[in-house]
Amino acid sequence: MDDQRVAPDLEEMDEQQARGFLEGLMSDLGADAGYEVRHEDFAMEMPQSGERIRGRERMREFQAAFGGAAPAMRLRRVLVREGLWVAEVVSDYGGQEVHYVSVVELKDGKMWRDTRYYAEPFEAPGWRSRWVERMEP
Repeated sequence: MDDQRVAPDLEEMDEQQARGFLEGLMSDLGADAGYEVRHEDFAMEMPQSGERIRGRERMREFQAAFGGAAPAMRLRRVLVREGLWVAEVVSDYGGQEVHYVSVVELKDGKMWRDTRYYAEPFEAPGWRSRWVERMEP
């Protein structure tokens, strides 16, 4: 990997640019995808399973372990605030959809911490149907 490659400054992106950037990352989940935009002290946390991947090299190893089994990902929306991105994502693991919210903290123009909160879809209870409307996926 060429560590000298110039990475974009993520803190300079607006919501439209961040959306395009994240969609690009989601279309390529290979081991090197996003490497140069992760801070050297990068950490990805998954509080529900109590796991943390610390360091961009470890993240690269984690992505490499997926091989051909990486999920198909779809970005529902992204919000950009100073030093913070919040993304709603739907991942398809071969027919099993998983929704998650990713809270990405930025530091020095790079991804510093990515905290992901996962949830599986569920059937809405019928008793509340008179107050709600169905959302399209």
